[in-house]
Amino acid sequence: MSHRNPHGSTGDQSLLLPESRFSSVLQLDQPSGRSSSSIDLSRVDSPEDERRAVVLSTQSEAARRLGARQLIPKNLAVSSRPRNRHHTTVVTLPTDLSWEDYDSDSGAGFSMRRNRRNKSYRAAVTSLNLDALPSELQTEVLTPVSEEKTANQKQAQKSGRKRTLGRIRNRKETGSFKDEPRFYQEIKERGLNASSLNTEEDECSLTEPPEENQGIVVKNYRAAYMTWSQLPKVKDLGVLDIISPEERKRQEAIFEIMTSEYSYLHSLSILVSHFKDSTDLKKTMTTTEHHHLFSNISVIQDVSKRFFEDLDMRHQIHPLIQDISDIVNKYATQHFEPYIVYCSNETFQQRTLQKLLSSNNAFRETLKEIEGSEACGGLPMISFLILPMQRITRLPLLLDTICQKTPKETAEYFAACWAFKAISKLVKRCNDGARTMERTEQMYTIQKQMEFGKIKPFPLVSSSRWLKKSGELALYTDDLSIFRKAFIFKSYYLFLFNDVLIVTKKKSEESYVVLDYATVDKVEVEEEMTDSKLNLKLLMNPNSHGRSEQILVAESKLDRARWVTALRDVKKTKSIANDDLPQYEATKAYMPKAPDELSLQQAELVIVSQEVEGWCHGERMRDGERGWFPANCATQITNRTAMENNIQRMERLRKETDV
Repeated sequence: MSHRNPHGSTGDQSLLLPESRFSSVLQLDQPSGRSSSSIDLSRVDSPEDERRAVVLSTQSEAARRLGARQLIPKNLAVSSRPRNRHHTTVVTLPTDLSWEDYDSDSGAGFSMRRNRRNKSYRAAVTSLNLDALPSELQTEVLTPVSEEKTANQKQAQKSGRKRTLGRIRNRKETGSFKDEPRFYQEIKERGLNASSLNTEEDECSLTEPPEENQGIVVKNYRAAYMTWSQLPKVKDLGVLDIISPEERKRQEAIFEIMTSEYSYLHSLSILVSHFKDSTDLKKTMTTTEHHHLFSNISVIQDVSKRFFEDLDMRHQIHPLIQDISDIVNKYATQHFEPYIVYCSNETFQQRTLQKLLSSNNAFRETLKEIEGSEACGGLPMISFLILPMQRITRLPLLLDTICQKTPKETAEYFAACWAFKAISKLVKRCNDGARTMERTEQMYTIQKQMEFGKIKPFPLVSSSRWLKKSGELALYTDDLSIFRKAFIFKSYYLFLFNDVLIVTKKKSEESYVVLDYATVDKVEVEEEMTDSKLNLKLLMNPNSHGRSEQILVAESKLDRARWVTALRDVKKTKSIANDDLPQYEATKAYMPKAPDELSLQQAELVIVSQEVEGWCHGERMRDGERGWFPANCATQITNRTAMENNIQRMERLRKETDV
């Protein structure tokens, strides 16, 4: 430690902490007839060292009244040690700590791991046994040093910044959103809501933790970063006093794109450094599997870094940003192509991950260890892998917010609209790329599994055909005896595409014999109740032979509802959106497990048409995709104004993407 003596000289001393406990020695000295008290936090063998006291200085009235050697709060002490001066501190650890609790910090001493600083400090304070001191000394110790310093301390607490006992290295700007980067998985941008930005209300609002569910891969617990109005620069320059409330909301929307991009970049760096570049994880898979899993994520990280740097440079010029639409438009049209490649690889990525998790023990154990590290925040790797899809689909919503907060018929408004168009078209290309790759590969796989036999075959693979739903349904028969029912079970395996229905008989897990087929415009489905069974009456006219009528039995109400909905939706092209249907907001991300299920990113909006046995069927507002998802993934929106704003935003988004 470094101490200042009464004459102002400095010196370095080694702090020796006993292994068994911290000890304190109270020494009373009376120079010039005055008493002073000090607590020695070290005990040494020699009598001279035993009289050596910890000397701390302050400019307070208490110091001038009681002498130079005082016990004061540590956070009020100012070290006189030069910043670039290196020294060696000899530390004997208490029994409840070990060397494993420390990390090397580039040769500049030691730094406690997370929460260890507080633990060590509490142990030291507890060992002092302040309650055993005379009451007059306790009063002197706890007396406020200075009203000015107390006010500064309260101001620091109000700022919301986390206080630490050690120096915070590499902090370039006090009060910056860069101080404590957050995981992008754990924030929700205010601009995702179509309603107006209520900055005063939203600054302290938090999202309640949802209930745990195995089908959910990402959850949101935290609010977004500080708002633009909270920035020290904005307050110091008095910007809030010279701009209108409307301009303030516009600045908040612009600033949120910057802060969310910084959070997104932080999460990408964790994905690359701890997962993709992990030597241990790479050893558990082949080169092809590694490529399918991470694709071009390093390229996307580099693009995101340059995108944020350009945004931040605009922010550093002046906190009152005139516009960032030109930057967004530039990157959407010239630099965001890697997102299309990454999204197109999503099918291979998900399949590879599932295969490795189910059949590779070494991969599973290594991944579990990495996910449990402090740097990864305990988040699963899948939550990092879907970040590019999540980010690119949110950008149009954030740009739309800027458009709505910018005065019409201004240069900034037209620039924001052009950026909105550019990023919306990019998202459409990403969606189309992901769907094309998935559907093409799926059609080739099904083509190999089909055996037409006596049925006239037709080419199944087509760029305009994709699978909507598949599954097994029992054939209803009422003329079989109880004995025959026990030994004879007939069922059909149906493949429903967007333009044709194929009825097959399952031969094996990867082989199907075609029994019949018909175009979807010739297929009708009716719901029937026979002997309390969940029946579907399937009419195919004409089919490969002329006409077919079958009654099929579903296993549950949900199964029947999903088949009926799928068979009817293939004929519908018009959106189901209207003001009467309920709207839901996704509180968790959901990865579909069947062709008729709907993928959801956090905070996405869905218009729900029906709910059956804990599942909802609806239409995703941003692109019109329909499907089923678990009801506990979303919460219903009850605010009528918010629902109307959502419909208006949906119309703007679909207009730009030609949905």
